[in-house]
Amino acid sequence: MHETDGKTRRFGLPTATALVMGNIIGGGIFLLPASVAPFGTVSLLAFGVLTVGAIALALVFGRLTERFPRTGGPYVYAREAFGDFAGFLSAWSYWTMTWVSNAALAVAGVGYVHVLTGDDGSKAGDLALALAMIWLPALANLAGTRWVGAVQMISTVLKFVPLLFVAVIGMFFFDPDNLGSFTAGDGNWTGGLTAAAAILLYSYVGVESAAMSAGEVRDPERNVGRASVLGTIGAAVVYLLGTLAVFGSVPHDKLVDSTAPFSDAVNAMFGGEWGGTVIAVCAVISIVGALNGWTLMSAQAPYAAAKDGLFPAVFAKKRRGVPTAGVLAAAVLASLLTVINYTSGVAGVFEILVLITTFSATVPYLLSAAAQVYFLLTGQREQIRPARFTRDMVLALGAFAFSFWLVAGAGYAAVYQGVLFLFVGILVYVWMVARRPAAGTADVITEEPVAASAAVK
Repeated sequence: MHETDGKTRRFGLPTATALVMGNIIGGGIFLLPASVAPFGTVSLLAFGVLTVGAIALALVFGRLTERFPRTGGPYVYAREAFGDFAGFLSAWSYWTMTWVSNAALAVAGVGYVHVLTGDDGSKAGDLALALAMIWLPALANLAGTRWVGAVQMISTVLKFVPLLFVAVIGMFFFDPDNLGSFTAGDGNWTGGLTAAAAILLYSYVGVESAAMSAGEVRDPERNVGRASVLGTIGAAVVYLLGTLAVFGSVPHDKLVDSTAPFSDAVNAMFGGEWGGTVIAVCAVISIVGALNGWTLMSAQAPYAAAKDGLFPAVFAKKRRGVPTAGVLAAAVLASLLTVINYTSGVAGVFEILVLITTFSATVPYLLSAAAQVYFLLTGQREQIRPARFTRDMVLALGAFAFSFWLVAGAGYAAVYQGVLFLFVGILVYVWMVARRPAAGTADVITEEPVAASAAVK
């Protein structure tokens, strides 16, 4: 991180890359090999196809940030291309996705803590632990971008190194007989590819993290694109090599029924039963790091929208480089959702809300890819070399196809529930637009007072 403006510390390329990688790699990686094992080794091919799509999307975010190097990423691109309403839908969709996802991550983290302690815990104890997982990263964010970056770097290294270790060492224990068939059952390989991809699609959500925080990244025109691509490639290496190592070290019939595939792989490599503890520690670190990064993301979209008068003005106030109202609002909403999960006793409420996030994540991606196509078609093409125009257009269309595939992979229920929740935001948009003529946007506070910022110099 570097001191760049006398007010806040900004993320350098390593920290921005860690933000992308840390947000992509959450807790799901520890179950992915078992989740896709029933489809056969064609799931590895699905991973490869998705990686290409995710890198295309990362490159598009980098190109868009060259045009608009501002905090808000997908919101900024959608608004610049298609106007306030499209920008608001992008911000609203992204915002809801982040805080609901934070609640889901916290609940998942509690499960891994039980593996470490060896007991089932109590409902009250689980709730307290889940709330702590939400609020500790929130406090790190409120302390300023310096602490956000430090926590993100440390957590990313602590989870990346052990996972990569398992992936690399696993190659020495690789047994082709453990792989099973290329496709499971009597299905064709294209059906297996699509089915596996539907599960793996959301493994790359988070590729936009550097673009979303472009205002906090040093030299964003250059570093956002680099961080997006490097972070995506880093996550892909862990995903692909880790899954391959598990496939090759755990017999297929056991892997299909495994509830802890990485733990089973470690036990198969080194013997004993200590693998579960090691992987559980990595999982907790991974989830805490993801919560740290996603807490920052939950504040960035409403911050950018508030600067344009499309969210309440309080979301545009920064302290130590962090939109404090956005961090607090996301932590409170995630906490409420977590409390509902543990106390309501109503089956399916939490699952429905989490399902909504699978669709909500795709809306900003689709609008961003479409925005890039729009900018390319409406720009001064005579000033752009044909080769560069062709390359950028191919990437933009590829990113759009990847995002569209995300929507299709979410399933009918996710799309239905997500669209309903998205439309609720229209009332918020109407309220904000109706207030703009009277309140205006000139009084929105976008930076902290000089006196308050002096403490972090």
